[in-house]
Amino acid sequence: MELVYTGKTKNVFKLEDGNFLLKFKDDVTGENGVFDPGANTVGLTIDGAGLAGLRLTSFFYSKLNELNVPTHYVDTNFDDATMTVKPATVFGKGLEVICRFKAVGSFLRRYGAYVSEGQDLDAFVEVTIKDDERLDPPISEDALAMLNLLTHEEYAILKERTIEISKFVAAELGKKGLTLYDIKLEFGRDAKTNEIILIDEISGGNMRAFKGDTYIEPLQLEKIMLAD
Repeated sequence: MELVYTGKTKNVFKLEDGNFLLKFKDDVTGENGVFDPGANTVGLTIDGAGLAGLRLTSFFYSKLNELNVPTHYVDTNFDDATMTVKPATVFGKGLEVICRFKAVGSFLRRYGAYVSEGQDLDAFVEVTIKDDERLDPPISEDALAMLNLLTHEEYAILKERTIEISKFVAAELGKKGLTLYDIKLEFGRDAKTNEIILIDEISGGNMRAFKGDTYIEPLQLEKIMLAD
């Protein structure tokens, strides 16, 4: 295997068959030792977080593939905490797409003059550029098109799939009595078909879930979701 990328929460290896292998780490994003799925730095290390993230990611991706939602997912190896995925290209140097159901986190920090904490949001979608130096700035549809990162047509697809996938995840959490506040997704283009597909992970490390008013930590979320 060839190591092609060292990320905050996982490393990426290229396989001989052209697919890629994602090795999940126990690092999670946050600031000052506090977990934050929207942060652009590693905030803390949680023992077992990598495998928990992989288990939950595999759970969601398997269901999405059954629903014919385009993803890069192929299979998982829980013994090695790895996931095999199809090759995909990212938009520019990478985009993150956040779907918000409640006003928390950076949304609340930015717009707190107009919203209260936990206020309902109607599956609000925003896109940020992956750029640690510039703190992952939000970017509009028009700017994405002007910078040749996405066409307006591709943005429409991106937004539609973000809402579809996020509502699916919210519904799955709802079956366990949990409420999804927000979720961070990533998309790319299928290297063979150029179709826009979901990439990266879907785990407690990239979402905020609550039971009532109680925040559910990533490891606890995996236990709740995968319990019989």
